Amino acid sequence: QVQLVESGGGLVQAGGSLRLSCAASGRTFSSYGMGWFRQAPGKEREFVAAISWSGGTTYYAESVKGRFTISRDNAKNTVYLQMNSLKPEDTAVYYCATKRGPTAAMTPAAYDYWGQGTQVTVSS
Repeated sequence: QVQLVESGGGLVQAGGSLRLSCAASGRTFSSYGMGWFRQAPGKEREFVAAISWSGGTTYYAESVKGRFTISRDNAKNTVYLQMNSLKPEDTAVYYCATKRGPTAAMTPAAYDYWGQGTQVTVSS
């Protein structure tokens, strides 16, 4: 059974940084694309970043470009989201997901397993 466990969320002041981690099990991690999504209260889940199986292709939402970096360590079955210059509007529950197939993708429908999420709160 595929399991994804996020960690690293918390409370940070605007301008600060956090690094989220997502540990995967139950699937050959290095064969699949991975993504990060987020959902703020009262809003729909939205795409944040995605990475292909090798890390050679990455995509970012316009709202996080230049501030967030997605990476992966296939030896550790872990994907990361480094978040810098955080803004109050980044406050949300952040979810990682594993995709059907090796490529990166921005649409939630391309992903078949999701973690439980980790809360990120950015104070002004």
